[in-house]
Amino acid sequence: MNKLDWSNPLNSAVAPREALIPEVITVEPSSTTNQEEEPVASTAPVNVDDKRVINGLTDVNQLAPFKYPWAWEYFLNANKNHWTPLDVNMTQDVHDYHHKLNDAERHVFENVLAYLTTSDILAMRNIGLAVMEKMTAPELQIYQARQVFEEAMHTWTYQHCIETIGIEQSEIYNRYRVVPEINAKIQIANRRLNAALSSEVDLRNRDDLECFVMSYLFFAAIFEGCWFYNGFSPIFALQRRGLMKGTAEQLQYIMRDEIMHYGFGMKVVKEILLEEKLTLDPKSVSDMWQECEAAERGYAEFLLPEPILGYNAGDHSEQFRYLANRRAKQLKLEQPFPGAENALPWLNEQANLRKEKNFFETRVTEYQTGASLNW
Repeated sequence: MNKLDWSNPLNSAVAPREALIPEVITVEPSSTTNQEEEPVASTAPVNVDDKRVINGLTDVNQLAPFKYPWAWEYFLNANKNHWTPLDVNMTQDVHDYHHKLNDAERHVFENVLAYLTTSDILAMRNIGLAVMEKMTAPELQIYQARQVFEEAMHTWTYQHCIETIGIEQSEIYNRYRVVPEINAKIQIANRRLNAALSSEVDLRNRDDLECFVMSYLFFAAIFEGCWFYNGFSPIFALQRRGLMKGTAEQLQYIMRDEIMHYGFGMKVVKEILLEEKLTLDPKSVSDMWQECEAAERGYAEFLLPEPILGYNAGDHSEQFRYLANRRAKQLKLEQPFPGAENALPWLNEQANLRKEKNFFETRVTEYQTGASLNW
């Protein structure tokens, strides 16, 4: 299989349903019916050193001993982060949306939700359909199963906010299709993520392997590590002024999940590069950063044609470039945007705040963030 041409629009097509269904193979009965059948799998004990992230040959059903104990720790910590959108009071948000937000702020709020509703479904499908089944160590799959659940929870959160506030659903859910600046990001994600969804991917083929790692790198470093991380900040800017605090609180919880998601993904990419002795093509990586930065800049200019109090399109785009440099540094890759500055120094506060509530005022939703743990 040849490398995919990322510029080819044909690669953005979703794999047909029948491509995901294994071919049914009819096995003719053996002519030597009295001969004993060969065992379907080895009965030898699993050697933990033989486990691999992908392309492993050990029994994927045997959890321990762990080859990747850090993956199990991610799973344990993710379960400390449990919450639901019903834990958060949205009464004030309903009033703010209808009586306090001006037109520009309402435009920002609605379109952030319009982008996020589609993106988390893409994330859920990518992990559940394209990534999990390629992992050959169960401790990795178990955390990713939790991740699929969390992406579904995030989708519920956006739906809960939209429904509670009373935003017209068919209109806002279709914005990713009809707003070019939102659609551009979704199309990039479709093209890059669906590359790993193809049933023809053979990870023992070096071209296919590089294609898969590039897809997963995009997912971890950009889709979750930059687009999501940066994508909540316009609503956090409203929260800092005392507006839409219930929505922002839920996005804080989501952000902490996403920090663990991208951290796990970056760790997996590192392990694959090491185990498979793979070096990514610098030009392909650079082109990926540049394409995604251009899409983010266009989205920011649509979202904020004029600044709202405390936030503007320039800050949003610069923060993307700053985050991109940090993600690249984690993988010891060349920084794509040298000199980019931290335009939103308060953004990290959203991941580190501990939620402490008065027991008599609301349900206790103390949330232990994985982001504040030492790995």
